[in-house]
Amino acid sequence: MPFTNESLDRVFIYLGPLPIYWYGVIIATGAFLGLFLAIKESERIGIKKDYIVDIVVYAIPLSLISARFYYVLFEWDRYMNGPLWKVFAIWEGGIAIHGALIGAFLTAYFYCRHKRVSFWMMADIAAPSIILGQAIGRWGNFMNQEAHGGPVSDEFYQNYMRFLPDFINQQMFIDGTLYHPTFLYESLWNIGGFLFLLLLRYKGKPRRGEVFMSYVIWYSIGRFFIEGLRTDSLYLFGEIRTAQFISILLILFAVIGIMYRRKSGSANLLYSGKKVK
Repeated sequence: MPFTNESLDRVFIYLGPLPIYWYGVIIATGAFLGLFLAIKESERIGIKKDYIVDIVVYAIPLSLISARFYYVLFEWDRYMNGPLWKVFAIWEGGIAIHGALIGAFLTAYFYCRHKRVSFWMMADIAAPSIILGQAIGRWGNFMNQEAHGGPVSDEFYQNYMRFLPDFINQQMFIDGTLYHPTFLYESLWNIGGFLFLLLLRYKGKPRRGEVFMSYVIWYSIGRFFIEGLRTDSLYLFGEIRTAQFISILLILFAVIGIMYRRKSGSANLLYSGKKVK
């Protein structure tokens, strides 16, 4: 494998002595693009864009807090005997996407209840934006050389990875070992999910809530299998990876939710707002 241990510069630009990292730029790009698409969709179907903007403004800090809380909760052994301030040291790494999603979900739910708008309608609008933001955001992990998989065998490299652009393989060559670019696997899976959700929303006839539920199912299936390749997983107990366990619960929640809402009559509106015939 003709690679060196040189890696891409993690700093995007310096503002005086202050470094602006690629990780933050990439995450922000995904968030703003997702927000733009959600606003355009809300305008298309006649929903006030202020609702979308408000949810994002509230959800970003609350999701960051819940993402950190989630991570610390499952890594408590690392923090229980250390100084308390380490619990809040996000700059040292340690946030979890499932924690962020829980925070965003709860923020949106209570905001929609307060404003008396349909949570499921807002969730359906946001779903493609969320998974697109995740697809872009994974490239922040690439720049940081984190969230990668285990070592790549020579056979796997020759059969698959040698066809990837050199800059990806070079960045995944860490301390003399080439690792699986799980960031890339998840990014591609999420792009596929983004296209699927758009197709479902515009060409299918989903009932309210089912675009979001389909997002949950799609993302969770991919995360379950990709998580099994990663080397930095949080563990619930023994060899049970937290993200895989949560993914199974989310798939069950979404499938049962779709079935229950249809059977109970609570999903009697299509995404378009028309009544189910």
